[in-house]
Amino acid sequence: MENNQLPIIAATKDGFNRFADFSGVSTRSQYWYFVLSTTIATVIAQVAFGDFGGNLVSIITLLPTIAVAVRRMHDVGKSGWFILVPIYNFILAVSPSKPATNNF
Repeated sequence: MENNQLPIIAATKDGFNRFADFSGVSTRSQYWYFVLSTTIATVIAQVAFGDFGGNLVSIITLLPTIAVAVRRMHDVGKSGWFILVPIYNFILAVSPSKPATNNF
């Protein structure tokens, strides 16, 4: 991430630049900043344009959000398939990164 940007902006750019990259890792802060920014964008679109706007933003951000979540699972040393297990997925999303090099 670039040093002269706010972390939320850098994480959002990274999430969209790597929208179909399901390999590698995303740190805890990258994941949560991306989730926060896409949630804010969805709420703004929902308020401004109604259901259509909110749904459109949700559809546009679906693939990048899944990719960031898979990379987050990799960062804690788990397979990306763990995003399909909701409660365990949340526990892993808030877990610290594994300090050792991982296989992803």
